[in-house]
Amino acid sequence: MSPRAAPKRPTAAATEFEPIRVEPAYRKVAAALLERITDRTISEGARLPPEIELARQFGVHRGTVREALRELESNGVLKRERGSKLMMVTRPARGTVAAGVSRALALHDVTYHDVWEALTAIEPPIAAAAARGRRASDLARLDAVVDRDVDVEQTPEFFRAVGEATHNGVFMLAHEPLLQMLVPALATLIEKVPQASARIATAQKRIAAAIRAKDPVQAEEWMAKHVRDFRRGFEIARISLEKPIGAGS
Repeated sequence: MSPRAAPKRPTAAATEFEPIRVEPAYRKVAAALLERITDRTISEGARLPPEIELARQFGVHRGTVREALRELESNGVLKRERGSKLMMVTRPARGTVAAGVSRALALHDVTYHDVWEALTAIEPPIAAAAARGRRASDLARLDAVVDRDVDVEQTPEFFRAVGEATHNGVFMLAHEPLLQMLVPALATLIEKVPQASARIATAQKRIAAAIRAKDPVQAEEWMAKHVRDFRRGFEIARISLEKPIGAGS
């Protein structure tokens, strides 16, 4: 009779488990408030109850509530009116939101080529949408921007004015982080390429005229030419398109 085989011992699992992270209480409070704000249960302009009342409702210390409110305030979701101790729900400014996105993109080593390529993809359709949706007030703003001298502040303002004319919140927010990242290169471009200002001014006038005429085809075509021209300007100014934005020279 053959000896009985010893039972096989189970092998240990090779996978290691990550430690369970306990989220700070103030983050849970902030998340709960943000959920109510996002689903419009608490609408824009509404005032939150006092800290002590929120602490009672959440069953936490008042300091925990204060820290949660501070985080939401820094994100532009809440603000404190002058002379009031109560926080009010507000809409984050596009510039504030975009600044955070711009910083994140820079930390991911986004290059000037990446920004140029993204602008090539989104700015022509934005110009076409502006031509279809512009109002009289949009034309007045465009005229005011186009009439200014081309400089590092005027150029992104023109793109913003075109974006506003779409009356599409997604378009307006989508290109803002890219415009903010473009500013450092614009200063060098305008300084080192003498013809840049004149070419930018010409393109802006053509785009504005197409938007005024409600001609989306011309608006899109001229915006595409305008963005292509930026790449040529970068090359003339010897700005490396493969250089990460924010990196030292």
